[in-house]
Amino acid sequence: MLKKSRLNAVLGRMEKMGLEQMVITDAISILYLTGVWVDACERLVALYINKNGGNRFFVNNMFHVPKNVGVHMVRFTDTDPYLKMLSDCTDHTKPLGVDKNIPARFLLPLMEMGAGTSYVNASICVDETRAFKDEEERQAMRLASTINDKAMEKFKALLKPGITEREVANQFKEIYQSLGADDVSFPPSVCFGPDAAVGHYRCGDVALKEGDCILIDTGCIKDNYCADMTRTFFCGKVKNEEHRKVYELVLAANRAAEAMIKPGVRFCDIDAAARKVIADAGYGDKFTHRLGHFIGMEVHDFGDVSSANEAVAQQGNIFSIEPGIYLEGNMGVRIEDLVLVTEDGCEILNSFDKELQIV
Repeated sequence: MLKKSRLNAVLGRMEKMGLEQMVITDAISILYLTGVWVDACERLVALYINKNGGNRFFVNNMFHVPKNVGVHMVRFTDTDPYLKMLSDCTDHTKPLGVDKNIPARFLLPLMEMGAGTSYVNASICVDETRAFKDEEERQAMRLASTINDKAMEKFKALLKPGITEREVANQFKEIYQSLGADDVSFPPSVCFGPDAAVGHYRCGDVALKEGDCILIDTGCIKDNYCADMTRTFFCGKVKNEEHRKVYELVLAANRAAEAMIKPGVRFCDIDAAARKVIADAGYGDKFTHRLGHFIGMEVHDFGDVSSANEAVAQQGNIFSIEPGIYLEGNMGVRIEDLVLVTEDGCEILNSFDKELQIV
């Protein structure tokens, strides 16, 4: 059913941009507003919204959707003039908001038909609304993270000398589903030894050996909401004191950032708190990415925790805190939690132990 409070929030943001109407083609944003998922591939799926009413949901006949979605549905076939049908619904005397990712094969014909007097990238209106999780979403994120915590314990039990990164990663989906998750939320990263220092490394046929660090970055999806967590372990022993020092620094950076999260604190200042811990120890150039990203229906929702983001945290935001140190050709450590901004602080959604663990 149509999520009226979310729709009204989007319309309110549109009004501040001077927009009365918008065409939304992003499937996840449509799911967010209607509760209906349509995997349209190359076909059109579109939600037309207007502050004066006349909302329309355009769906190809080949897709099954509930009859009572709470918004007037326009059905069409592959051979119908569906873009003209959409253009006929818009107010040609007003600007038209569109998605940032609307395909040119849809946008250009709408422009030629004069669907609006001008065309404005209005995705920010949906993106910013999605950044504030309502209670239904918060509960979904808590559940997904709880499953992720339980799964990490099972992943840890797989870690034995001789097993390969790929052999570990190949078991994740089945483990998640056994715990009630719907799927993985992204291809997991399982990184042994030097591979843990490679950005966005996934997995290979590298075998685990004593002294290796083990970086696991993984998440599941449950009821359309994503989890994401990273933990770093050591096989048999910590190889040397620098490796132990690196781990403790990353853990301290993680905790320093989480300790200052509350409404009104700038994201760039949260990033700086973690970065200072690492930089003061001489590893500043080894922390090579932003501190975190927003998350919800997508693993990387709009918004981040970085030195460039001067916006402030607000109640209902959910984002990751994931500092790291990466020593090329040697090892890497990252520790990642998801946090929910509360009325006077934050709730850490992950409970899996962050202290240094040897497997």
